[in-house]
Amino acid sequence: MGTNTRNGGQLLVDCLLALGARHSFGVPGESYLAVLDALHDTAGRLDFTLCRQEGGAAFMAAAYGKLTGRPGICWVTRGPGATNAAIGVHTAMQDSAPMILFVGQVGTDMKGREAFQELDYRAVFGTMVKWAVEIDQVGRIPEIVARAWKTAVTGRPGPVVVALPEDMLTDMTEVPPLSGPGTYPEPEPGAQAITKARAMLAGAKRPLLLYGGCNWTDAGRAALQEFAAASDIPVVSVFRYQDQFDNHAPVFCGEAGVGMVPNVRRLLAEADVILAVNNRFGENSTDGYTVFDLPEPQQRLIHVHGSDLELGKVYQPELGIQAGPNAFAHALNAGGPVQGDWAAWRAEARAGYEAGFDLPDLPSPVDMGKVTAYLRKVLPEDAIITNGAGNFAIWSGRFLKYGAAMRLLAPQSGAMGYGIPAAIAAKVVHPERRVLCFAGDGDFQMTCQELATAAQAGAQPVILILNNGIYGTIRAHQERNYPERVSGTDMVNPDFSALARAYGFHGERVERTEDFADAFTRACASPTGAVLDLVISTEALTPRMTLSQMRAAGLAKRDGA
Repeated sequence: MGTNTRNGGQLLVDCLLALGARHSFGVPGESYLAVLDALHDTAGRLDFTLCRQEGGAAFMAAAYGKLTGRPGICWVTRGPGATNAAIGVHTAMQDSAPMILFVGQVGTDMKGREAFQELDYRAVFGTMVKWAVEIDQVGRIPEIVARAWKTAVTGRPGPVVVALPEDMLTDMTEVPPLSGPGTYPEPEPGAQAITKARAMLAGAKRPLLLYGGCNWTDAGRAALQEFAAASDIPVVSVFRYQDQFDNHAPVFCGEAGVGMVPNVRRLLAEADVILAVNNRFGENSTDGYTVFDLPEPQQRLIHVHGSDLELGKVYQPELGIQAGPNAFAHALNAGGPVQGDWAAWRAEARAGYEAGFDLPDLPSPVDMGKVTAYLRKVLPEDAIITNGAGNFAIWSGRFLKYGAAMRLLAPQSGAMGYGIPAAIAAKVVHPERRVLCFAGDGDFQMTCQELATAAQAGAQPVILILNNGIYGTIRAHQERNYPERVSGTDMVNPDFSALARAYGFHGERVERTEDFADAFTRACASPTGAVLDLVISTEALTPRMTLSQMRAAGLAKRDGA
């Protein structure tokens, strides 16, 4: 063999190194042994984080893509490995986060026989990803990997699945690896489109800027904020993207998300011109597609997105602009502020946002209103917050203020179990930063085995378990819709602090609000990460409505009162 001959596994890893991959996550499998062999020599250049379950690995890759803007790389074996990983793939798609899932596959000589763990990955993942492909010639690995990378990061970012037949990884080739990444500048808005957008805003009485997406640069975010602040236009984020705009800025007015607060719904409904930048119009950010008329909103809509497939997909805009968010923000800001008579509109919107932090005392041993008020004071400016899904997530979503350097990693898909893997991925990328995960007791138990991953990788966050002994979101729906017929939502939990210590973490149970501050200080000082088990009453199901009040409302609805 020539000196430039290598197997497909080595060629694949060399191509990823050339593209700029530096971290990967996965669970080993016999179907991609040649890749594992190639990764043996890449420590410090392309690290492999060994995970405990493929769903956790895929969550880590999805969170990595959301945090960095580069594709999160995930390795899983065929069949069960791939189907376990599907939850992270779906989450990456709904988050518009770049990710590449590499899946082992049976050899090409066995295809179509339902061989051991064989799946048709194009069929399984076809509706869940931007592109699903299977390599059928070892010499095409550079071509396919380059396209997968480009597809994951351009337009609307998202996941790609690449199936790796075992013989494609062991076959030898002299095809060289990629020499480097391609360059794909964001599409720029045309001058005419910018002029019209500015004119529509200038003619507004109640303008609103609605933004989303994870593919912002620091400069792009700064340009958007400078324009909004100078123009005094109220700004609202879509569900779980409030970290992309400084919440301390007077123009920031809240998040359009699950359980949309009245102030935000009013802003969306009463605005006469809406500039929507980089967001897809999902269910949660439109209050179940009820805030705007379908398909033509009463509001004059300017929709800006890097993918033409998002423009007019749900709502027909008066002006649709295919442009990347950062390119658009710079072009918009270059023209200076837009002036109008809407100062009172913006001030009222901001006052409504600030009023949302005023909470009554909660009927709970640990009062999360007071806990989050304390966290707003002590969290570092560059803290990274993560959460999974459940009623508990309202505390990280609505009751923290995200400054310019803070980040939030939370799943638009509502996937339970995302928070712990996301926190581990954040610690892998930024070991020097404070990473704080909010988890419900049910949510925590979806992926708590990844604490072993964290300990092995030296990537140990601080985790708050909001432990109320129930699946809170489902219980809330039961109380409203099937009062006095609760089933399947009560949990018997383990000793979480003991479990944390078994994984090498600092573990404490916090039973009173006044004990939280000292416990949190100890948690942050622990060199091995920490789990704080917070005792939360089932009554304190939401910040402003108790379980008993929900039950009473459900009974009144049932009885026609």
